[in-house]
Amino acid sequence: MLPIRLHPAAVQELTEAWSWYETKREGLGDEFRACVDAGMAEISRSPLGYARVRGEARRKVLRRFPYVLIYFVKTAHLEVIAVFHTSRDPADWQERDR
Repeated sequence: MLPIRLHPAAVQELTEAWSWYETKREGLGDEFRACVDAGMAEISRSPLGYARVRGEARRKVLRRFPYVLIYFVKTAHLEVIAVFHTSRDPADWQERDR
């Protein structure tokens, strides 16, 4: 299993999504976070098992919520650069540092 690092923009996206879901129903934000955590565990166990979406960037589709994890496989870790809603323009994450 590879450790995971989160890009600052991914942290912000995760926090904003958690807050939005919490306003819809108490506890829903925590359910979203658990889904994200499960997705991160899956990519950590099988980092090359998910489709490339642009260059070396890979995408893990989350279950239940309309989000994807966009990440890069580095030598000693994974870098999640986006916790990304599927309706957003992909250009928003494509310019982030690798």
